[in-house]
Amino acid sequence: NGTIFAYGQTGSGKTFTITGGAQRYEDRGLIPRTLAYMFQCFRKSDAQYKMFISYLEIYQDQGYDLLREDSATKLEDLPKVNLREDEDGHFHLRNLSVNTAGGEEDALNLLFLGDTNRVVAETPMNDASTRSHCMFIIWVESTPPGSDVVRRSKLHLVDLAGSERVGQTGVEGKLLKEAKAINLSLHFLERVIVALHARSKGEHRHVPYRDSMMTSVLRDSLGGNCKTTMIACMATELANIPESISTCRFAQRVAQIQNNAKINEELDPSLLIARLKREVSELKQELSVAKGDKEGDGGDELSAEDLDQCRALVLQFVSKTANPKEP
Repeated sequence: NGTIFAYGQTGSGKTFTITGGAQRYEDRGLIPRTLAYMFQCFRKSDAQYKMFISYLEIYQDQGYDLLREDSATKLEDLPKVNLREDEDGHFHLRNLSVNTAGGEEDALNLLFLGDTNRVVAETPMNDASTRSHCMFIIWVESTPPGSDVVRRSKLHLVDLAGSERVGQTGVEGKLLKEAKAINLSLHFLERVIVALHARSKGEHRHVPYRDSMMTSVLRDSLGGNCKTTMIACMATELANIPESISTCRFAQRVAQIQNNAKINEELDPSLLIARLKREVSELKQELSVAKGDKEGDGGDELSAEDLDQCRALVLQFVSKTANPKEP
């Protein structure tokens, strides 16, 4: 599994880094570049690959599916995604659609569909500020030729909403409520990072994953079975130096988290049954030959003509291999 997430203050270029710009091909972000690279690797490999895509938006700690309704005109029209925990402590996203991507074009169309449904607002620091956390989730299944073992992995490409100091920006009303929700969720994320940082030093610390939906979804990405990369986005203006320093400190703590990534392999029951059926059929054929059956219909005795033909073949073989000097 893998995760790449962009962190930083609002207006520092996180969305541009993850999804890219829409005007020039050279400005494409990590998501379209990742999709192109993955399908390129699929074409070079002999294994059979399947890709599925989900697009989750977390707005004020509520999950929404960005790929369910292409006719949605507002956020409330999108289906809500609920978080459920099973007996083993694993979190599952209920009501989140999983869409098949047969090629790079299909995957990019899903990305564009989800981007059109995102919550964007104009703020004093950013003309098109994303007011939510978005997670582009890629699920991959691979099966080597002739094998019944399936490898499964998931890749999270996360565009976090930017932190902002309300006293500095002076936002009011709905923007103020959104800023509070964003800062609170990022605070919960920082608490998880701090606890994991303490664990890496040998301290026994509870990790508060359940404090928010975002940290619950990213549980595997933070200190679990995943390779995680953080992109620290910073604004270079002099007035933003305190926020940039805070981002660097956060990145330093993230870099010291220890993850335990491993390959996810399991037997596919349908492929296993098909392989066993093939083996049974081959064994039946071998057993039929060993018993001298004709097409496996009961093992009739050889006819006189068959015996003559067999005797002729044996004599022919013996005459070719016999040494004339031997008696």
